[in-house]
Formats: sequence, structure tokens, C-alpha cells
Amino acid sequence: MNPRESPFVLPASHRLPTTKIAPAIRLGWLLLAAWMVLLSPMAVTLQAQSSKPVRVGILGLDNYQGVAYAELFNNPKAEGDLAGVQVVAAYPIGSDDYPESAALMARWQATLARFGAANEKSALKDFHPVAMVDSVEALLGASDAVMIMSLDGRLHLRQAGPVLKAGKRLYVGRPLASSLADAVAIFKLAEATRTPCFSSSQHRFSPGFFGMRNHPEVGRVLGCDVYGGYEVKGAKADEFIRPLHSLETLYTIMGPGVETVRCAASPLAESFTLVWKDGRVGTYRGIKEGKVKYSATVFGDLGVSTAGIYGHGVPVQGVVPTHDKYMGYEGMAREMAKFFKGGPPPVTSGETLEIFAVLQAAEQSKARQGVAVPVAEVLKAMAGPLP
Repeated sequence: MNPRESPFVLPASHRLPTTKIAPAIRLGWLLLAAWMVLLSPMAVTLQAQSSKPVRVGILGLDNYQGVAYAELFNNPKAEGDLAGVQVVAAYPIGSDDYPESAALMARWQATLARFGAANEKSALKDFHPVAMVDSVEALLGASDAVMIMSLDGRLHLRQAGPVLKAGKRLYVGRPLASSLADAVAIFKLAEATRTPCFSSSQHRFSPGFFGMRNHPEVGRVLGCDVYGGYEVKGAKADEFIRPLHSLETLYTIMGPGVETVRCAASPLAESFTLVWKDGRVGTYRGIKEGKVKYSATVFGDLGVSTAGIYGHGVPVQGVVPTHDKYMGYEGMAREMAKFFKGGPPPVTSGETLEIFAVLQAAEQSKARQGVAVPVAEVLKAMAGPLP
């Protein structure tokens, strides 16, 4: 067969002469052609609809992450995964128990007001504007998907409820919640409403961290020691989730499967020792005093290497790049964009709940003078089946 010839057209030797084609068949072809002409405007309309950007709403506005992602999504020069997603509305509510919340909310609201403003002098003049709304209902009406950006994780379960019940895809900015119980409740509601939902620290998608999973100088990862800040003077509501950035980094490099957790604490540091089911060991050092830095040391069957630092690439021969492109929130934003467009959650609910169970196990270990606490025991104590 001629490669340019349609496989649905009979070869010339098998075709009937035109004069022998039955009139009814001729009429059928004419009707089909007419039907295709009628359908063509519908096809154009559907194509136009599918090319419309996914509309995202921000619920809560005292967390800088909301502005950071809006700057990436609403930039007219956005390309690749970032193209096709726009923040269109925000409901500016704060976190009453955070003294800085009101000032931060006013600051980020003022920044978003500059998007698309006629009198704006910076590049923000060309960004897609973001409307301020005065209710959750108005936000849901304007949006296809939502990101919760309240500082206080204790509010997230209540805020997630109407979003999930409305069937809007949901990203919850770190933290998902301020307790394991609330984290379980959010994912159970997501499962009950069949609405995709996820949460993650932006550290998980920083190149210098996720690139260590298969680093050629490290090989198969056998262990990892992560370290990062542990803000002792922060809000009391944050106490449970203070290690979250670093634990997300540890899970990014090691993967899930933690069996036991031990915790030791002093005025200088908070220290976790995690043992995986396959015998691998990972540690977390929460820095309470001294210079704070977020990174890790990774141990593999081929070598040992420092990880990169937040926002930058993987080290080469132990040298951490600092003059490469700073990624910041961009890696996380790309994963969010794929999710908002219909892709699967980039982090499963099971892995996120395991991390929260590790946090809970560490609290129990600390209260019991550092004994090893099984993660499965913590999860089992949660009422009802987990999602």
C-alpha cells in the first residue's frame, strides 16, 4: 500500500466502478459529509475551550507561597508546564493567632493588586490580574482549582471542606495540617468526594534534593542525614510541623517505608533517627541555635556526597552549584500546574500521611525518653481505615 494512502481506502483493484455504486450509498456519503460540516464549528468550540487556562483561586493570603506561584502562573512569558494556568481570584483571609498575619496579608494583597494594573511601571503590568473576592462561594465560582495559603495549618481542614465538596482540585500549601488527625480527615474527605488533593513542601522539588535519588556519584541510596531550621520562637501552632521541610527532603531522597522513629531533644537541636523497613537509616537534625542551612549528606553504594542547597542544582564532585539558575518555587509550581491540568497528585496521600505519622511518632518518642516508636502503631491508632 502507498504509505500516503489511507488504510481505510480499498485498493483500486477492489473498488467498484463509480457507475455501479448504489444511490443509497451515495446518499449516505453525502449525509455524512453534511454532518461533518455541521460538527466542525462544535469541534472548533471544544478546541477553544480546551485551550483556555485553568483558573486557580487562592484561599487565604498571609502565606507568601500564594504570591510566588501567582507570579509564575500569571507571567505572560510562562511556558512549558507553567503555561495554561492562571490565578484569577483570591479570598484574603488571615490567621488570627499569628501576630504577623494581618501585615503579611495586606502586603501580599497589595502585590497582587499590581498584576495588570494600568499605572504599574514594572513587568507586573502585563501579568494576568487577580480579583479579590469576599467569600469562599465567590472564590469557588470563579475557579477550576484552589490552593489554600493560610499560615495556620489548624484552619486547613475547615477551609478544605467546601473546596473538596465542590469537586475543585486542591493543593494545600505547607503544612497540609497541624496534626495527624486533621491530615487524615482531609484525605478521607478528598476520597469521599473523589476530588484530587495533595500537599508538599517546595523543598521536595528543588533540583539539588530530588536529583540525589539517582546521582551517578552516589548510586543506590543507602542512607541520608538531613538538616534544617527548627524555629523555637515560632508560633505555637507550628510546633508539630517544624521539621516538615527537612522530612520532605529526606523522603524525596530515601522514599517512603519508615518502620520506627526515635527522637532526642536539647536546647540546641531536635534529632530524629528513622529506620526503614529494608534496614536503611536516615536522620534529621533540627537546628535550634547557630547558623541555619537546609541540605543533606547522602550515602550510597557508589559514594558519599553532600546534597545541593535549596533552589539550586545537584553537586558535581562534591561542589554545590550556587551560580546556576535559582529555581525557588518553580519546581513545585510545575508539579502543581500539571496537577491542576488533570494530572495525578505528584505526592500520594499515603506518603504524606506517613510523614505526619513520623512527626507524631517523634513526639511520642520524645515523651518516652527516646524509645523507638513504630510508625505502623501510630497509624493504627487513627480511627477508621486510612485513604
